[in-house]
Amino acid sequence: MAQQRKLGLSSDMRKALIRNQVTNLLWHGRIETSLARAKEVRRMAERMVTLAVREYDKTVDATKEYHNEKGQIVKIDVVNDAASKLHARRIMLAYLYNIPEARKDDESRTEYRERTRDVKHPVVEKLFREYGPKYRKRNEENNSAGGYTRIYRLGPRRGDASERVLIEMV
Repeated sequence: MAQQRKLGLSSDMRKALIRNQVTNLLWHGRIETSLARAKEVRRMAERMVTLAVREYDKTVDATKEYHNEKGQIVKIDVVNDAASKLHARRIMLAYLYNIPEARKDDESRTEYRERTRDVKHPVVEKLFREYGPKYRKRNEENNSAGGYTRIYRLGPRRGDASERVLIEMV
């Protein structure tokens, strides 16, 4: 495995910092951080997006049976994740933090609950629904893979002169 930067932190603090920044990068699309941190964030963000690109469209149609309150058997057709997509989803859930979707200014509590009822893990859903199709199309057009993030250097930070960068999803 490749060498990991220590970033002047203990291993548990470093892992939590990178997980937090990767989650925020995927959710917001861009973050500002130091150069060394951005290079570590890029590694993990690219892995998460690659999983989404490979697995976003792998689903299986299934029929479920259940007993309703009257005791009748009801059959419904559902779309489930294929085994490989479920595995990728679980890898993402194990690594990324859960960021709840923000409530809009003009939205009531019941409207917010209704809108977010079906989405339990918004960051993972964003990976599968938004980034997966977008980057697979881009990969097919350019006949390439990877390169989902971009790092802009912003100059030294006041105080300790650490190199500040903006890392964003391309």
